[in-house]
Amino acid sequence: MNDSKSDLHTRDLSHVVWRKSSASGPEHNCVEVADLPGGAVAIRDSKDTRRAPLRFNATEWATFRQSVISGEI
Repeated sequence: MNDSKSDLHTRDLSHVVWRKSSASGPEHNCVEVADLPGGAVAIRDSKDTRRAPLRFNATEWATFRQSVISGEI
């Protein structure tokens, strides 16, 4: 599986299954996540789904999550 950034950004997301973050609140300030092949993910703002989602390969996603969990970001 080639998980280069260019491959990730050309991937068609029209059929992915989006799920809301478990931290989403009643204010509808929601982030939605979609699993992609090879451990990659896409994330988007549920209030404006027309905007392009952010896409992370598996390594980037793991690093981002760990940074959030540890309070670095």
